[in-house]
Amino acid sequence: MTRQERAVRTRTALIEAAAELFHRDGYEATSLAMVTARAKVSNGALYFHFATKADLADAVAASAAARLAGLIAGGAGGAGAAGPAGGAAVGRGLARGSGRAEGSEPAEAGGPAQVSGLQGLIDVTHAFVRALGSDVVLRAGFDLSGVRERAVVGEDLRDAWREWVQGALAAAEARGALAPGVSGRDAAVAVVAATVGIEVLGAYDGQWLSPDPLTWFWHLLLPALATTADRAGLAAAGSGAAG
Repeated sequence: MTRQERAVRTRTALIEAAAELFHRDGYEATSLAMVTARAKVSNGALYFHFATKADLADAVAASAAARLAGLIAGGAGGAGAAGPAGGAAVGRGLARGSGRAEGSEPAEAGGPAQVSGLQGLIDVTHAFVRALGSDVVLRAGFDLSGVRERAVVGEDLRDAWREWVQGALAAAEARGALAPGVSGRDAAVAVVAATVGIEVLGAYDGQWLSPDPLTWFWHLLLPALATTADRAGLAAAGSGAAG
């Protein structure tokens, strides 16, 4: 293993250890000594990469932003990409630090692709909730969005998510995919409130991160959101759900 490979592995271990501790114990209660112990690295190795706990937290947030961009790009690609504009809000977070998180795929220039319709938006929201339950770095990145004890240098992930949802629904409105009288801006308020609410509640009760709460939300919203012609073809549980 080369020196550069060892450095990347150490940095990744520190970010993942910090994410686990930030999520479990909170930002304030987590010390750098706890991080080095969990990552099984020396203090010297830690300070080679991060001068302060705030720097380490910013690296966790940047890694989480890269993962969020990746899951949006994956969900949008699965539904049919229609250009990069809608994902630029999330993609901006990748410009910090090293540009992307270790172990993540680089995003395309301009951010992840915009979804092509309401089903794409539904699928991305389900991918988002699944990832919150399985990816502690992503989970910690959103936890850090609510931390007021530190100066947030980079992007707030909740703001990034809100901007992306607004862009997706504005594009859906422009394509005539929304019911008459429904604005993309108003619809985004409901979608952001529901998904961020699930994200916050999921930190205390993992049942919120199961597919059911989000599926129930879409069952309730779609009759008011989608055109009559499109409604029957939309899967509230996501297009990849069994049955």
